[in-house]
Amino acid sequence: MARLSRSDLTGKAQSVLGVMDPAALGKTLMHEHLIWDIRPPALAAAMDQGPAITLCNCWQMTYGRVKVPRNLVSRSTELAISEVKEMVAVGGETVVELSSGGLKPEPAELSKVAKATGANIVMGCGHYVEDYQDAENQNRSADDFAAEMVDQIFEGAWGSNVRAGMIGEIGCQSPWTELERRVMRGAITAQAETGAALNVHPGRDPDQPQEVMDFVKAEGGIPERTIISHVDRTIFDQERLFRLADTGCIIEFDLFGQESSFYALNPCIDMPNDAIRLRHIRSLIERGHLDQIVISHDICYVSRLKSKGGHGYGHIFENVVPFMRLRDYTEAEIDAIIVDNPKRLLTFI
Repeated sequence: MARLSRSDLTGKAQSVLGVMDPAALGKTLMHEHLIWDIRPPALAAAMDQGPAITLCNCWQMTYGRVKVPRNLVSRSTELAISEVKEMVAVGGETVVELSSGGLKPEPAELSKVAKATGANIVMGCGHYVEDYQDAENQNRSADDFAAEMVDQIFEGAWGSNVRAGMIGEIGCQSPWTELERRVMRGAITAQAETGAALNVHPGRDPDQPQEVMDFVKAEGGIPERTIISHVDRTIFDQERLFRLADTGCIIEFDLFGQESSFYALNPCIDMPNDAIRLRHIRSLIERGHLDQIVISHDICYVSRLKSKGGHGYGHIFENVVPFMRLRDYTEAEIDAIIVDNPKRLLTFI
């Protein structure tokens, strides 16, 4: 396949099946994983991967106190097809799949899922947090990372001819590592060269999203096309939330369906439920930030899949949207969050 140029993508979106009209994206989940492996290297190498996931134990795993490494990995294309079909059946149309470098991305398999389900799948590119990256990345420059991401969008990603449609999720920890800063510099350069949107996975410190956005602005990035993920597990006070919104970035509440207050990755915080997420979103809307909000589930535990007893990829369309209406969200507000804002972000500029 011929290499694309920026002019080939300007004003268009790009799914794993090719360049497409952004108007066809429709109702969109902005942060998911369909085929993934989020096990830290030590867990992936462990002999004991825990019990099989069943309807009898999935809740305990989702809650987080039962440590089951196998719950953090799903490599089945058939399972992904089945789960995405469930989403399509309740009105979902597009999934942004952000299994970046370190999370074992499978571009060719994502293409199979798209063909089998009729859903648009937009793939990310780049690298996750340092602990998941290949050792060889330690010696790479920001320009080298940038060139890789540009190639992943214009030519093909992860050894395939399947092209990415956005950058991310780019991983950060708190404290932020030097390697992760280099990857972020590369991502900002790739954003400028391709016109793609950029998704950031921030560290679990309430001030790190602001640190990232200060860095993006200082490095000449595009705040209004930079998405800060996982805000619902990171920021819990309006002062920080509003200050982050004032940078112009996109604020992503992407843990819808995760209703347990206990959060194993940061037990010190109280994880909000869907109702509290909607309250935070309402506060942003009332302050004038409607065009800066997107939502998703960030499914990366097998126990959150519908066939395993979880809520599945259709939860937002099947349950959250009706709940939004009960909480006096207008149709225009709902459309902005699940259709219009994603369409704008997934359109190359």
